[in-house]
Amino acid sequence: MTTAGPRVITSLTNDRIKAIRALDMRKERKETGLFVAEGTSILVTARDAGFEPTSLVYQAGAAGSPLSRSLVGWALNAGADVLEVSEVVLSKLSSKDNPQAMLGVFRQRWIDLPEHVGNDDCWLALEEVRDPGNLGTIIRTVDAVGAKGIILVGNSCDPYSREAVRATMGSVFAVPMVRASREAFLQWRSKWRGDVVGTHLDAQEDFRRAAYKGPALLVMGSEGPGLSDSLTRACSRLVKIPMAGKLDSLNLAVATALTLYQIRGGALKI
Repeated sequence: MTTAGPRVITSLTNDRIKAIRALDMRKERKETGLFVAEGTSILVTARDAGFEPTSLVYQAGAAGSPLSRSLVGWALNAGADVLEVSEVVLSKLSSKDNPQAMLGVFRQRWIDLPEHVGNDDCWLALEEVRDPGNLGTIIRTVDAVGAKGIILVGNSCDPYSREAVRATMGSVFAVPMVRASREAFLQWRSKWRGDVVGTHLDAQEDFRRAAYKGPALLVMGSEGPGLSDSLTRACSRLVKIPMAGKLDSLNLAVATALTLYQIRGGALKI
């Protein structure tokens, strides 16, 4: 399906512009199931991953390059609402700290808890992660190590917020994501046949020396509190990341990256 062509919009009060601006609010993203991704490189990643935009917005004069023209054509062929806007309008839609000349609106994708897991698979569960920058970085890491996906347990921040999407550098389009209550997750975990690995300050086993049994499920707690008691008890193996300095813990995204790479590069070969 191909629309007639881009529409030119210069007014901040246009209904489509107001609807896209509203996606900065989590409530609006939840109700519509939509999210915003900015920048041509991220849009290319979305296209290559099989996503199609519902809207594409670009600044007048910014669609002159072959890449930009191809993205506009991709959106038009997908039946998207393609809007050519003024610099003033785009400045209201783009991130203030790193404005982009092109952005897209996409439908969120969520999957159910996986029923079938391969022996060499690795999944990550995050319990009530609070920082969208951390979550976005973790999504990018999961993509990099070839893990199968992320399970967000409990009341976590939104992976489709603008800050989280930006931090993924496009991996939000590649990494399957699941939402689950703590109760649903624990029931599903009871059927897990490999290691369920948690990082914990009281653990005795060095994460670098553990012989992980696949399939591996890594469970990480929220920033500050760490794993809850119920998820700690659900782990078959607790490991620790040794600290040589005075601190007793690492940033969640860093700790997750170290442990995922160890699991994937150790018993579960990349």
